[in-house]
Amino acid sequence: MPLPWLDPDHVAFPPTATALDEPNGLLAVGGALTPAWLEAAYERGIFPWFEEGQPVLWWSPDPRLVLFPSRLHVSRSLQKFIKKTSYVVTMDRNFADVVRACAAPRSSSDGTWITASMASAYGELHRAGSAHSVEVWDAGALIGGLYGVARGRAFFGESMFSRRDNASKLALVALARQLQQWGFELIDCQVRTRHLLSMGAQEISRAEFERRLASLVGEPMRAGPWQFDAPLDASLKGLLN
Repeated sequence: MPLPWLDPDHVAFPPTATALDEPNGLLAVGGALTPAWLEAAYERGIFPWFEEGQPVLWWSPDPRLVLFPSRLHVSRSLQKFIKKTSYVVTMDRNFADVVRACAAPRSSSDGTWITASMASAYGELHRAGSAHSVEVWDAGALIGGLYGVARGRAFFGESMFSRRDNASKLALVALARQLQQWGFELIDCQVRTRHLLSMGAQEISRAEFERRLASLVGEPMRAGPWQFDAPLDASLKGLLN
């Protein structure tokens, strides 16, 4: 069955139940990478993923990997690291550099899915107050972080990077703790990874994911730019509570 092509001038997605089984979750092609398209997609549990030279591809995999902030697992080794580290964690301090770092080729791949058009689109979302970043610093140098999109009381993680051991884990711990304080109930992690499973993420069905999402995305948005509340501040106090 051919994939539906989306009219860029009309924001509309097909039912997610029509997504392909292989590749898992491929739903549609086309549309546009504008704030209106992206916000509508996330509110339906849909996200874009495509490589340079491809049209925009939209996905809704089944099952879905999610992290409930209240169920975050912090290993003993990471707890020890947090207690002694001098790293500083911030929010929305340098969104563009976080996206740029996430887009850099990884050791396991020569390419990146964060194309120039993707980076520009999420930059627009950030300026609109919907996309946010977490930064980890060491003596003023950016060494790790993550970025994603917020809709209501759900956060959709897009990518993370780490230039030092534990830097991306620290960003996720700080984000999860703060989101829990703000009443967020779900962090979408998209697809299964060993790294995220080790931190408490779990797979749920697409149907359950969408059911939970429906009750969260309509909640009032928290205005940006974001910053950590005390005691989730630069000293990292409170991360282990």
